[in-house]
Amino acid sequence: MKLIRFGNPGAEKPGVIINEKTKVDVSEFTNDFDPEFFSSGGLEKLGKWLGSNADSAPKVADTVRLGPPVANTGKIVCVGLNYADHAKEGGMDIPAEPILFFKATSAIVGPNDDMVIPKNSKKSDWEVELAVVIGKKASYVSEKEAMDYVAGYCVHNDYSEREFQLERGGQWVKGKSCDTFAPIGPFVVTKDEVKDVDNLRLWLKVNGEMKQDGSTADFIFKVPFLVSYISQFMTLHPGDIISTGTPAGVGLGFSPPQYLKPGDEVELGIDGLGVSKQTVRAYEG
Repeated sequence: MKLIRFGNPGAEKPGVIINEKTKVDVSEFTNDFDPEFFSSGGLEKLGKWLGSNADSAPKVADTVRLGPPVANTGKIVCVGLNYADHAKEGGMDIPAEPILFFKATSAIVGPNDDMVIPKNSKKSDWEVELAVVIGKKASYVSEKEAMDYVAGYCVHNDYSEREFQLERGGQWVKGKSCDTFAPIGPFVVTKDEVKDVDNLRLWLKVNGEMKQDGSTADFIFKVPFLVSYISQFMTLHPGDIISTGTPAGVGLGFSPPQYLKPGDEVELGIDGLGVSKQTVRAYEG
């Protein structure tokens, strides 16, 4: 299934894409795609409900805004330097263990919402990433069992302010958590529809120019290992998101570096997980 949330910010309703293009409203079945939905076996129940109700469910126009496809995410756990080529372009060593950091959930926006350059920012950057959505509570799970705890996957642009991240001291979270820095979606694809999560092309363009063009085949740490590893340090809850790192081609890696400016258009996608597009604008306040 492909799960969407649609409508105005803060008032989104749950929906599903059927037959690859038809969007249907499933709010008659569930209030939202939130932690309670995932933890209560909502995916399986929704599949059965659609078998009888998909044709009669209200249709959603393509002109309606898409919101982030998961509601009330408790935490975003990001994995740094999970592609060797990205570590190299940043002048950093390949990590022996996953580098983990948090991204504030207040950064989450819809897939096609504007990206706002933060106040006093000079080095706002892009990062296309595969995001993993957790489907049930995971604590101290084995790598062998890890995929049982995954609900699905989606596209995430892990926007980063490099000065805040690298030059202002402390942890990376400061450069990762600005408002609008986590566009998610356009949809969550359930894991049963992704044949090989370790062989997905992911790409990103700025103003139509290809900047990143990589593959999850180049992961240093693969999805089952990451789910298991992170669960040794914290409990993962339904609706939590693991963002798995970005390939080479970020603005920081160019010589000289390239950073976003108002009016830029950023487009990104992952095989089978859809495409998102953000227009960059300046902070106003």
